Amino acid sequence: MRATTIHAPGDIRVEEVPDPTITKPTDAIIKVTAGCICGSDLWPYRGFNDITPGDTIGHECVGIVEEVGAEVTDFKPGDFVIVPFDHCDNTCAHCRNGMQAGCVNLGFTMSGQAEYALVTQANGSMVKTDAMPDAGLVPSLLALSDVMATGWHAAVSAGVKPGSTAVVVGDGAVGLCGVLAAAQMGAERVIAMSRHESRQDIARQFGATHIVAERGKEGAARIAEITDGIGADAVLECVGTDQAIKTAFAVARPGATVGFVGVPHDVELPVRKMFQQNIGLAGGMAPVRKYLPELLERTLSGAINPGLVFDLTLPLDESPEGYRAMDERRAIKVLLQP
Repeated sequence: MRATTIHAPGDIRVEEVPDPTITKPTDAIIKVTAGCICGSDLWPYRGFNDITPGDTIGHECVGIVEEVGAEVTDFKPGDFVIVPFDHCDNTCAHCRNGMQAGCVNLGFTMSGQAEYALVTQANGSMVKTDAMPDAGLVPSLLALSDVMATGWHAAVSAGVKPGSTAVVVGDGAVGLCGVLAAAQMGAERVIAMSRHESRQDIARQFGATHIVAERGKEGAARIAEITDGIGADAVLECVGTDQAIKTAFAVARPGATVGFVGVPHDVELPVRKMFQQNIGLAGGMAPVRKYLPELLERTLSGAINPGLVFDLTLPLDESPEGYRAMDERRAIKVLLQP
């Protein structure tokens, strides 16, 4: 099959690699209808994560079931499915407690930017639609495989409540979906921190009531002004850098919680500030399967349209250009069509 592979920082290729095969009875193979590039894929692309040359890359996809293992009873070839990036059996003790991201049989989508992908816990992971969706709905369904569920997890972890003030740090696809999540959860004020006009526009469409373009101390001062010096009731940290974490804690009011979902890189927590002001930290890798049924219902009803985060669509063969576009911030999120 054709698949996106990574060989070194900045070296993305589309190559022929072996098709995935079923090796366990819980496996399924998906013919990818749409995949995409995630902001977290830029960490190895930029040289911040270790790379095994030639590995496939891409963990987000939707598609049609091609083949299932003997123990996959809930799906059949021809079903259209959303594949959470983190696979789970949805039956172990951790899954039953709503932490599918910690499943004892945890697996991951490894070739979402390809023609086919393997799902290692198909029964527990995948969620199907009643019929083949319209093409216009596919981007939003694809967003549910990671970024919308991750933004939702940030809002849940931060404790967004009706009437509250939420601040979202980060204006990538996850941050924008965090804005959408906070608005859906009834936050009265949703403050998006963004310096880019195209991203600000989507944030407003998703329910942002305020935009703060300033960074660092200036950004914190602007949020203090908006909140009459109180700060945010809930902060969604959707980047993963030390600056983003520091900003998140700087804008949180005493007693607030920071919901963090950005993959952390070289982060040092302000533990003394957390102690002195009773600011909590919660979150981590999103248990996508936990949120999928509700998010699918909201998507199909038209209540949310997370597919707006895709502002560039390319054929799979042009995925290297998709990486360049995201790295250079010419695109928020790139959808790839095999």
